[in-house]
Amino acid sequence: MALPQIDAGTVKAFAILSRNRSASMRSLPSAHEHGLTDFDIPTWYALFLPVGTPKSIVRQLNQATVATLANPTVQQRLQEIGSDLVPPERMTPDYLGTFIAAEIEKWAKTIKANGISLE
Repeated sequence: MALPQIDAGTVKAFAILSRNRSASMRSLPSAHEHGLTDFDIPTWYALFLPVGTPKSIVRQLNQATVATLANPTVQQRLQEIGSDLVPPERMTPDYLGTFIAAEIEKWAKTIKANGISLE
């Protein structure tokens, strides 16, 4: 995350790109506050597994990840580097599937309009 660089003065932050301010960087305004009212690019992280991974393995990895993120030492370190903690309702495989589908739909027009490709 960028917080150590921001604190060291090696990076100048103008805004966080999500609609709301970051809990770990309260002094940094949001893009919304700068007038970009339809702009919301929240930070997110995910673990992806091969298609067809057994649900029992997905469940076990999810449970281990959620338990790790609930550890106070891990939470403190995430806050120190400027990462906001994820609410529990956003830590499920079902949520990730819905979120990814929405992100694909959200960015498809921009990608096509700008001729962006993998090449």
